[in-house]
Amino acid sequence: MSQTADLDWIEPYPGLSYRDRLMTVAEPDQQRLLTLCGIDPAVFGEHIDPAAFITLAIQEGVRNRVHANGTVNLAQRLVQHRPLTLGEPLTVSGRILDMQEVPRGRVVTSETWFSGADGQRALTTGRLSLRPGAAMASASGTGEKAAPVVTDVNALTALESATLTPEGVAAYTGPENPIHFDPDVARRKGYRAPIVGGGQCVRFLTAALWRRFAPRTLGLEIFFRRPVFWDDTATVMADEREGRWTAICLVVNGKVTTEARITELSA
Repeated sequence: MSQTADLDWIEPYPGLSYRDRLMTVAEPDQQRLLTLCGIDPAVFGEHIDPAAFITLAIQEGVRNRVHANGTVNLAQRLVQHRPLTLGEPLTVSGRILDMQEVPRGRVVTSETWFSGADGQRALTTGRLSLRPGAAMASASGTGEKAAPVVTDVNALTALESATLTPEGVAAYTGPENPIHFDPDVARRKGYRAPIVGGGQCVRFLTAALWRRFAPRTLGLEIFFRRPVFWDDTATVMADEREGRWTAICLVVNGKVTTEARITELSA
């Protein structure tokens, strides 16, 4: 049974703040999750893959009684202010910034940040997520959408590909959100099969960035345009037409699924 099964859930509202909590990211945990993605943990060495904090931020909301059951990532902001080291003590804080009613349910804007022993932010995440309503499978519309980051897939450079498996996606996800591992739940929410979580999709993007640059600071504006299903093959592609990487994305069957604008990158 899930450790959160007996929590008294609350609906998120603007101004809701999470309780500060001390935490660490352990090396064995990172190794396990990266291995489930087919990514060599050595890519990140002693440092934490910043994509990890997407899932950790969602889990922090759950700890503060904001359930993640059936929710869908729409967009994500990820800012690494400095490298974070496996095992270092971090204080996690968070808050709900906004909530809007849309045809498919409610769109919630949240921010979660992780501070080091010096009290300074080491990493900040911001999330735009859909909390589906009962009519999700038939309704359309999740509010105003940002313009595409990638407009021409043919102009991108292919870096590497990854084939997802139901077993790997289910093992990566854990028990909190059955839309990622239960085919019946996924179908009721309007999907042909369970979808890969946003945090897992971003792992493939950050791994490609670390193989090439091992950034000290990084800023990503991430958009989840189409679902990646648990049996898809996705290709990581980068836009390097300006002599530097300005965008990176996952492409499935010729279409962009997860894309990120690179707003900052320093080695």
